[in-house]
Amino acid sequence: MATGEDSMDLQTVPYVDLKRYLGKWYDIASFPQRFQKGCRCTTAEYSSNEDGSIKVVNRCRVAGKEKVRTAKAKVKDKKTNAKLSVQFFWPFTGKYWIIDLAGDYSYAVVGHPSRNYLWILSRQPVMEAAVYQGILDRLRLQGYDISRLEKTPQDCS
Repeated sequence: MATGEDSMDLQTVPYVDLKRYLGKWYDIASFPQRFQKGCRCTTAEYSSNEDGSIKVVNRCRVAGKEKVRTAKAKVKDKKTNAKLSVQFFWPFTGKYWIIDLAGDYSYAVVGHPSRNYLWILSRQPVMEAAVYQGILDRLRLQGYDISRLEKTPQDCS
């Protein structure tokens, strides 16, 4: 999508309380990525490391087997805590920007300034349709091509 919207700066949330952000999140929908191909029952769990960084543990099931990837995240904007850098393996890091967040931390949306990466996360494996639609509406305003979103199967039985 080559519109004027693509050139606008991606806006993050004004502030993230990292202690409230920690814990388990379910991947509700995302832009398909090679490293998540075939994944279902996808979760991300965040916890504090002693050095002030954040431990990231991503889990999913592929063909019935659990796949686990661990990373380390560091806050890049200490004023807002909304811009992080995540490293799954050295020396490569990725931008992890929190661009939407429920006041009660029941959902979060993570994006990248290129708008090529996007994850909608929830504390529950299912998200209410009205909440999801509201997120989509705000993503459109941020210049995201939401037609690229794919819902993540969370039926793990």
